[in-house]
Amino acid sequence: MNVLGQLGFVVASLVLAGVLLFLNFWRTLLFLFPGTVRIEPEAPADQMDLPEALAPLEGQLQALGFTPLGSHEEKPLLQKATRSYDWAHPGERVFATLYLGRDDLPRLYLLTPLASGGFVVTAGYRRPALDLPGYRSGSLEGASPERLFRAHVRRLDGLDRAEPGAFSWEGRVQAGRSWYQGLGRKEIRRQNLQGLLWTAIALAIVAGAFLGRRAG
Repeated sequence: MNVLGQLGFVVASLVLAGVLLFLNFWRTLLFLFPGTVRIEPEAPADQMDLPEALAPLEGQLQALGFTPLGSHEEKPLLQKATRSYDWAHPGERVFATLYLGRDDLPRLYLLTPLASGGFVVTAGYRRPALDLPGYRSGSLEGASPERLFRAHVRRLDGLDRAEPGAFSWEGRVQAGRSWYQGLGRKEIRRQNLQGLLWTAIALAIVAGAFLGRRAG
């Protein structure tokens, strides 16, 4: 291969590696350090600026007996914060959280902290299914809020839920922090394993391009 050909190969390799790193490096950091996600309260219930796309789900949650708590933001390293909007059902001791996904489609999941420090999570979109001691996570893709709520409550049978006082705005923010720093780590790593693999491939491309050029 001539010098121009080698240079073109190296440049193309670096561009490809750069794109892969741009898309996946933050996922690698999330895989390695899930506890670094920052969760901060954003606005109380009477100041929530709910996106129009989430309004229909808000109405359905209120019809089920959920009351608004406020909004919070979740910010992984190297990414913009995602704003989430929280409700609670005091009777059943369930949090409901709405947010817009990366595709700008509405997302809803239900969360119940347990007295043991564990969690039960049920999402209305695709999410890994896990059943571990003190931790259950699953999904009913495309389910209505009512159906999702019924399924979540059934999954709580036999489990000791956190005290009613924990189902406040402050309690929701703290539950999120505890999830990222504790039992949620396994799920986060499963979700972001592909990002770690693509980052490794990108670094291998860079190494291969330079080593190949040096060998040539």
